[in-house]
Amino acid sequence: MFAVYAARIDRDEPLSGLELGERPAPEVRPGWSTVTVKAASLNHHDLWSLRGVGLAEDKLPMILGCDAAGVDEDGNEVVLHSVIGQSGHGVGPKEPRSILTERYQGTFAEQVAVPTWNILPKPKELSFEEAACLPTAWLTAYRMLFTNAGVRPGDSVLVQGAGGGVATAAIVLGKAAGLRVFATSRDEAKRKRALELGAVEALESGARLPQRVDAVIETVGAATWSHSVKSLKPGGTLVISGATSGDRPSHAELTRIFFLELKVVGSTMGTKDELEDLLAFCAATGVRPVIDEVLPMDRAREGFERLASGEQFGKVVLTNP
Repeated sequence: MFAVYAARIDRDEPLSGLELGERPAPEVRPGWSTVTVKAASLNHHDLWSLRGVGLAEDKLPMILGCDAAGVDEDGNEVVLHSVIGQSGHGVGPKEPRSILTERYQGTFAEQVAVPTWNILPKPKELSFEEAACLPTAWLTAYRMLFTNAGVRPGDSVLVQGAGGGVATAAIVLGKAAGLRVFATSRDEAKRKRALELGAVEALESGARLPQRVDAVIETVGAATWSHSVKSLKPGGTLVISGATSGDRPSHAELTRIFFLELKVVGSTMGTKDELEDLLAFCAATGVRPVIDEVLPMDRAREGFERLASGEQFGKVVLTNP
């Protein structure tokens, strides 16, 4: 079957290890199901995999892709939960949690196999392309906001780095949930788009906010860390799920964190129940993922290049006929 896969690890030039071509179809195993992929979306996780982060050399070649929506063996339209191992369903009971493609072949292919437990019904209100955006970036944003930040309608939130998948999801979800959302970006066009999505104000990176906020959604890392901490109200919460600019800020702001009793919470992906709630939320409210570009699977390299450049606003989606 046709697939998009990591053939080599290159920490400096990750796309040099990306190949498109024929790979074996998924093996049948007890407790697992094969899904015919209709749409799959790119994540920074895919770029990190090509750099060898979370993907060992002995796992190569590895079909990339965490997210997908498609059709199961019984003809049902489905969405995949891409966290494998946390439940013990379909894998060994002691297997540690991993994200699809860290241990198992991914979704950038005609077919993918996952534990049957990881398959959820796709709401009829969502297209395959829309549904394929939800299981990683949008689920991450959902958990960051509503589980780990614990915000409520009327609270204020700062979203750093408007334009990325998690950031755009947080703006849209926050607006829909009645939050006062501020956003930052170095790019003027992305700031304008953030306002269109529902941010009450979009500022240049590092700019002083008109008010301190209850929570910060942080995926940028070192470049915005100090600004994130300084933007919080006393007792506020900084939730971090990524560090695309690096994980070693020049100033950790420890004094401010303890003096103002700030909370710093790490967040990774989300649970199957949270994904189910997110799917229902989108179906009921009309909220839809922000899609930057839809490409056929055989043009995946273009999508990876766009993601690597940081030019995208929202999700890049790959489709099969």
